Amino acid sequence: MRIHHHARSFLCAATLAALVGCATTEEPKSAPAPAPTPTPATPAPAPAPAPAPKPAAAPVPAAPVGLRVTSTPLFEFDKSRLTQEATDTLDREVVVRFGEFQVVRTISVSGHADRLGTQKYNQKLSERRAQTVKAYLVRQGAPADRIAALGFGESKPVKVCPDQKNRKALIACLQPNRRVEVEVLGTARP
Repeated sequence: MRIHHHARSFLCAATLAALVGCATTEEPKSAPAPAPTPTPATPAPAPAPAPAPKPAAAPVPAAPVGLRVTSTPLFEFDKSRLTQEATDTLDREVVVRFGEFQVVRTISVSGHADRLGTQKYNQKLSERRAQTVKAYLVRQGAPADRIAALGFGESKPVKVCPDQKNRKALIACLQPNRRVEVEVLGTARP
């Protein structure tokens, strides 16, 4: 029995040694790290100021609009006086349309003549025709300081009539050249 007791002691000693050996092979647990000491909070940076509002875009000026009356026979042969038909045409094609403009910037009046007569005479005749139409437009309310009246003589024909031998037929054929062209530029009404 002694052996048994002795074996039992040995067993206990071996178990104890195993336990002690196991305990020594483990690494000791470290103590938990201390909590960091609170530091005073640094204030958050101030938000960036809102960008300044963009200035309102300047209104774009309206593009000028044009009104052009061309090749309108307004004069009798060798005359610079407006006929009733001519004033009716100007009223219908030009004067009544002034209401389409908020602002009239310029009015160009170009006088023309046919090729009959001398070049110098036709130049003067075309200038008188331009002045006659300018005066009529001013009486109808057009701004005189914005009207330019020029004569072009026989230099810009719209009809040639080369085959006419009869003078009366030639005068009739060249009628479209005895004209005034009116061009109005301005800002249209919205």
